[in-house]
Formats: sequence, C-alpha cells, structure tokens
Amino acid sequence: MLCASSISYAYGDAEVLHDIDLRVEVGNLVGILGPNGSGKTTLLKLLAGLLTPTHGHVTLDGIEVTRCARQEVAKRLAMVPQATELAFDYTAFDIVLMGRYPHLQAFELEGPSDINIVRRMLTLTGTSHLEDRTFRTLSGGEKQRVVLASALAQFDSGSSGTAEPTTNRVLLLDEPTSSLDLAFQLATAELLGRLNESQATTVVLCTHDLNLAAGLCRELVLLRDGKLVAAGEPAAVLTPETVGAVFDVDVDIRCHPANGRVSVIPVARRARPS
Repeated sequence: MLCASSISYAYGDAEVLHDIDLRVEVGNLVGILGPNGSGKTTLLKLLAGLLTPTHGHVTLDGIEVTRCARQEVAKRLAMVPQATELAFDYTAFDIVLMGRYPHLQAFELEGPSDINIVRRMLTLTGTSHLEDRTFRTLSGGEKQRVVLASALAQFDSGSSGTAEPTTNRVLLLDEPTSSLDLAFQLATAELLGRLNESQATTVVLCTHDLNLAAGLCRELVLLRDGKLVAAGEPAAVLTPETVGAVFDVDVDIRCHPANGRVSVIPVARRARPS
C-alpha cells in the first residue's frame, strides 16, 4: 500500500499542498485530477519520494519512502514525468536500458537478461521500431512511451518473464496522454489497464482529462488550491456540483451509451470566486 498521511508541502513560504491523506491500495488504479496549480504534480513527486513533505509522511508498505535507499525504492516504484529532457542524445534503447540500474551492482554491466527485458518492454509499449532512434528525434508521444518502457524495466527482477504477482509495484504517471493523438491515447489507456490487471501493477496518474480518468480509473482524487476536495469512485466524485466547484465550469454528466462509462461534457465557464 502507498499511503500519504497528512502531508503538506511548501515552495519557500508558498504552501501548495495542505494536509492531504491518500491511501492507494495494492492493485488499484487511481486518478488525481484538478485545475492548473492545484498541486497534482507536487503530490505525485511526494508519492515518488522525489520531494520530502513539509509535514506528514509517505510510506510504501509501511516504510517511509524518503528514508529508503533510492535503488531499492526504484525496484518497486517508478515515475513517468510529463516531459523528459536529457543532457545527451541517447537512443531509445539506451533510455530503456537505464531502467535496469536498480538491479545492477556497482560497476556491473548489463547482461543478456537485461537486454531481453529492454526489448520486451519496448514491445509492450509499441516502441520496438524506435530502439535505434535518438531521443531528440522522437515526437512527444514517442518520448513518453519510451520513458514508460524504461519505468517498466525497473520492475522486472530478471529471474522470470514478469515480476512475481505478489510484488507491490507502483507506477506514477504525470499527464501520460498529453502528447498523444486520439489513437495513442486509447492505446495508452489500454496498456495501463493491462499492466494494472494482469501484471500486478498499481497505477497512479495525474491528468486533466476527466473522461480518460473516468473510463480508466477505479478511484479518483480531486484537488483544488492544494486541498483534497473529493475522493472515491468516479460516479460518486464526478458530479456536476463537485466538478463545478473544482474547475469553475458547468458540466453535463452522462453515462455514455456506447461504453457505459461516466462522460463529462463542459457547458459553460463560471466566474471564479474571489
């Protein structure tokens, strides 16, 4: 279980998250929603142990993530940022191979099993054809899928085709579909669903896409101004009242006839309360 207990965070004197409690059960698929500046990405970085809370703490199976060796954390918890910039122009294959570093000893080189894992993750994310391309030549969506493949490579122990089903592996994603066209948005959502259901991967994602989150996630968390507004199942969280209060818009909430999922249709902007 990934658990945030009464966490707050401030950049200098500016508090951007205030007293957030969040429990992500093993095997869950959770979406974090909110307008720009609501604290979504900061919360994701806190969950990843990349930031230390000003107050409160984040634990993975009862162990505080900021007190663990990063190499050990990386075997079980990986984050895919919204954008990745590199100092050197590595190939896509090299980027995914970097995901194997938690499993290597000091000065140890990657072996055949690591190479096999890299190629399997490239195939899984639909990026095998890009393995010899340099990162800078890739589109935004291609870059994001290659970085996702690298994150998945962190989890594989190398002893079998996949990690053991009992292993709690947590994948954190910041706006995973923001650079993708419609076809790849659907493909990415399907991939995350498969990873969650068949490969024992707990998924937490930040997104502005309410409809993506409603169709993919089993639980949603809504933030506004760094505070938790609502949490629960999509149908309970995505109501006209709640969405209106968080995003300052009037919306029509419907059950889509084709897929039976909650669908959010923006109708009009509201004046933001002063």
